[in-house]
Amino acid sequence: MPTVTWKMADGAEITAEVAVGESLMSAALDNDVPYVLGECGGCLACATCHVVVDDAWRDKTGERDDTEASMLEFTEVESTPGSRLSCQITMTEELHGLVLHVPE
Repeated sequence: MPTVTWKMADGAEITAEVAVGESLMSAALDNDVPYVLGECGGCLACATCHVVVDDAWRDKTGERDDTEASMLEFTEVESTPGSRLSCQITMTEELHGLVLHVPE
């Protein structure tokens, strides 16, 4: 099963196996990743699952669409080019080893 590592600003890391087809927001909630709240349940109606995709992985996770980009304007932490809503990233075998940075 592929794995994802969430890196917190304080240096803490959480690595977990994630089933192919599962959203990374859901995986973060299942693994108690701090600061990933998923208040809308993955409906693309909030920005509480904001993560920053590590530069080495940005091409593999795809581009954010206009709706996702609009939602990222409402994050408490400034959006960066690697900012994504984790509810919009679905685990694939190709993403095995993915690194996501979690803003506070």
